[in-house]
Amino acid sequence: MPDPNAAALAFLKTRRSRPAKTLTTPVPDEAALRELLTVAARTPDHKKLEPWRFVVLEKPALDRLALMVPDRAAALDVPPEGAAKMARQFSDADLVVAVIGAPKPNDAVPEIEQVLSTGAVCYGLLTAALAAGWGANWLSGWASFDRPFVEDGLGLNAQEFVAGFIHIGTETVAPSERPRPDIEAITEWVRA
Repeated sequence: MPDPNAAALAFLKTRRSRPAKTLTTPVPDEAALRELLTVAARTPDHKKLEPWRFVVLEKPALDRLALMVPDRAAALDVPPEGAAKMARQFSDADLVVAVIGAPKPNDAVPEIEQVLSTGAVCYGLLTAALAAGWGANWLSGWASFDRPFVEDGLGLNAQEFVAGFIHIGTETVAPSERPRPDIEAITEWVRA
């Protein structure tokens, strides 16, 4: 029989993201954030390609991104409420880590494996932040898929993409539990 890590399992069974709009200062300092990034980078990564990277967005960078939103929203015909919500995602935040997918050509590792590894990094960072006692949330939104926004605002090249904006801060409100998947409805047992 395995020797379970009961504390880790209990944490994972009750893990709950914190709404980004409820996060405030203080945020992790550079040393604390480096530790969280180190944990997140310890993810499944076939052939050790590291098909992802981090862009740490501090308050001035977040304010700059918020100012970019109206022009991009207008160019994309995003309704005013969608533009305002996206701008607030940046302007109301104090620390966000953009997890950037950066697939690398490799005959042994299909791009989909690298994309999945990038998603695992997002979840790893989110979970590490929560385990460290911070509030955290994984967001995206229309701006994360807009090439001019991510290339001009974050310096991404044409092959890179935003897998998620991980908001990290001090939680002001603990959210209530939400409905979770019915495991029996989504699980198939194949025994032969």
